[in-house]
Amino acid sequence: MDENIIEDSNESEDLYEKHVIIIDKGQEAMRIDKFLMQRIEGATRSKIQQAIENEMVLVNDKPIKKNYNTRAYDKIVVYDSNSPESSEIVPQNIPLNIVYEDVDLMIINKPVGMVVHPGSGNPDNTLINAVAWHLKENCPEIDEKELTRFGLVHRIDKNTSGLIVIAKKQKVMSDLAKQFFNHTVHRRYNAVVWGNFDVQEGTIIGNIGRSQTQRKLFTVFPEGDFGKEAITHYKVLENFNYVSLIECRLETGRTHQIRVHMKYKGHPLFNDDFYGGEKIVKGTIYTKYKQFVDNCFALCPRQALHAKELGFVHPTTGEQMMFASELPEDMTLLIEKWRKYSTFKNEVE
Repeated sequence: MDENIIEDSNESEDLYEKHVIIIDKGQEAMRIDKFLMQRIEGATRSKIQQAIENEMVLVNDKPIKKNYNTRAYDKIVVYDSNSPESSEIVPQNIPLNIVYEDVDLMIINKPVGMVVHPGSGNPDNTLINAVAWHLKENCPEIDEKELTRFGLVHRIDKNTSGLIVIAKKQKVMSDLAKQFFNHTVHRRYNAVVWGNFDVQEGTIIGNIGRSQTQRKLFTVFPEGDFGKEAITHYKVLENFNYVSLIECRLETGRTHQIRVHMKYKGHPLFNDDFYGGEKIVKGTIYTKYKQFVDNCFALCPRQALHAKELGFVHPTTGEQMMFASELPEDMTLLIEKWRKYSTFKNEVE
């Protein structure tokens, strides 16, 4: 090879990037941290050494020590966290629906309307603020620095409900991050979307990236020139004439993935005001139908999406873990209303 091969990942999960570097035969031996500082923009020695310690740097698929020297044809993989900084997390007494907890991790059923992590426009009252309070209350010996070390390995949108895993230890977070990145985590969602499907089960493949005209939105780039690889498997559970109840299994985890892929296929999520689902997409123009849909919007005033199942291998015990949550009341009532309407729609109209 004439030069080192650097592959900036298009396969990373939203909170992680993957860098793959293959050393050419002419590269002089160099300590790994020094080498990576030269190859990865913004990398510092301390950050690289911490990544090595947490086994987020692999050489030929194996963890290495900080003093490792590179060799010809080494394949170096670096998992680089893009998760939000948590150095200023303020513990807040906010109720949490904890589905499972042990010394390593927590599974939380996030309600609609709760932001996962502090950020622009949402400085506090987030899931992470609540987790910080919970850990402080249940582990009095924990110090303020420890409160910043628990971590996110994935996120779900503010107005999406359902299951999310929180790591309590750095190495647990690293292990889970690799599982998410390598697409071995089981994630299944339920959604109500506009329209009936001609094909009742299928797979949507299309790169997802920020819209080049509306920066707040994401879009599909079907030719694969932009964005990151995104794969969604869907199955229709029920048809209600004008909307459908579906389940989606994520193979990748891009921002707004299900919402964007369903919009791309002409089936925006019901009441998704980002991607066109807050309007009547399918159905008649009759006043009674419009009133019925408006009542449905009021019943479920957010995109009808719920993270129903989450499964992974426990980083410490090696046990296969699987969790499920019930649909929240707003989606349950919405589905019942459409089910009744699809049965008696002639009477309603």
